[in-house]
Amino acid sequence: MTAAPRIDLHTHSTASDGTLSPAELVRAAADAGLDVVAVTDHDTTAGWDAAVRALPPGLTLIRGAELSCRWYGVEPAIPLHLLAYLFDPTEPELVAELARVRLAREVRGERIVALLRADGIDVSWPEILAGAAGGTVGRPHIAQALIRAGLVTTTTEAFGPEWLGARYRLPKEDIDVFRAVALVRAAGGVPVFAHPRASRRGRIVPDELIVELAAAGLAGLEADHEDHSLAERAHVRGLAAELGLLVTGSSDFHGTHKTVRLGAYTTDPGAYERIVAAASGVTPVASG
Repeated sequence: MTAAPRIDLHTHSTASDGTLSPAELVRAAADAGLDVVAVTDHDTTAGWDAAVRALPPGLTLIRGAELSCRWYGVEPAIPLHLLAYLFDPTEPELVAELARVRLAREVRGERIVALLRADGIDVSWPEILAGAAGGTVGRPHIAQALIRAGLVTTTTEAFGPEWLGARYRLPKEDIDVFRAVALVRAAGGVPVFAHPRASRRGRIVPDELIVELAAAGLAGLEADHEDHSLAERAHVRGLAAELGLLVTGSSDFHGTHKTVRLGAYTTDPGAYERIVAAASGVTPVASG
């Protein structure tokens, strides 16, 4: 009996806040026994080409991104993430929106560093930019600077309330989630709500919003994720079943920034096939 393919649809490279280059990421995915991996860096497609060039034999690549979104139905607005799969990376409106978000991330990062330096904390913005290596700049890059300075020992500690979790946290520009769903669909992509019930990350949106997003074109919900409890996973699955949405599972791998391993959570082949069938932007890339 043939084993079911192992499919991980949420990973990050150095094109955003992961610690493996796109080439290293796809090689690590093959070494981890995956059959399909999605590269979903934050608000960028910059890692796609390198991942394609380095794709090992037997591995299929899903090109995607994780979009920084916000729901403005409450005050303050709630941030959330939308996984976008197999969209056309040249679609002008989506390209412009992602460029705006990346620039805003950079401006926010520089402002956070200025706040740290004003308090006598010796971190360098040019060094942080260099560490991002041209990728989308995020708080994990600043966390690495705090670790190098010996002020914290882990990324988790750096994201605590004394540091980047509260005291030195600034809001960032995001995309209205309904606009994001529309942009992804217009680019031939398939939008899936990332870790929608991860209450340990902070505020979560109500189920009523997910009902509205499903009507607006949302295709699926990520259920199996390290930041979901068993009860939260079950809730997401039940909601997806009610709404006819597909369900994914994935590692949200970031390399050494997080402890989760590639393939820790995976997606059912049937859900994967639904994503591929619904996409008209780009196709999966298979290596021989």
